[in-house]
Amino acid sequence: MRYEKGRKDASRSRIMEVAANRFRGDGIAASGLATIMKDAGLTNGAFYPHFQSKAALVRETVAAALEDQSDQIREALAAGGLDMAIDAYLSTAHRDNPRQGCASAALLPEIAREPSETRQLYTERLLTQVRQVAAELPPRTRNRESVALGIFATLIGALQMARAVDGTELSERILAAGADAARTLNQRDSEASS
Repeated sequence: MRYEKGRKDASRSRIMEVAANRFRGDGIAASGLATIMKDAGLTNGAFYPHFQSKAALVRETVAAALEDQSDQIREALAAGGLDMAIDAYLSTAHRDNPRQGCASAALLPEIAREPSETRQLYTERLLTQVRQVAAELPPRTRNRESVALGIFATLIGALQMARAVDGTELSERILAAGADAARTLNQRDSEASS
């Protein structure tokens, strides 16, 4: 049976979209292929014409999620600078919607257990994002990439903690403290280099 042109691409995109949401919401290990394919409205047998394995799907899904995140970072930086990007990242909306949120905050422990190809791809994409932020730091900032890494680590850790604690009040305090720490890290280093 022949299908219209573009159907295979549409099916592949649908599988990746569903997988990305599942992986970020439920975790990679807890997301079975059968559930992903069912949610995508496809049969299990339709998976293999698109991907060689679940590991390949994870790698491509993580790559796409990080590419989308780079676009979001670029937009936030262009619209309101680093402060706006920090506020958007450590917002209650981002905290409450891990399925559409940062792949790093949702998946880091599992990415660390993925094959080296996936970890290498993650490393490359993370460094792209770090360099985006580093380019926006004040011109006098010493070790711009190191400061940007510290900001990323602070933001990701704060979001993970805010999602993990029991209680909205504490969670919101963690988001606010993370935002303050990220801003302080940037200001302290740029002031020290003045």
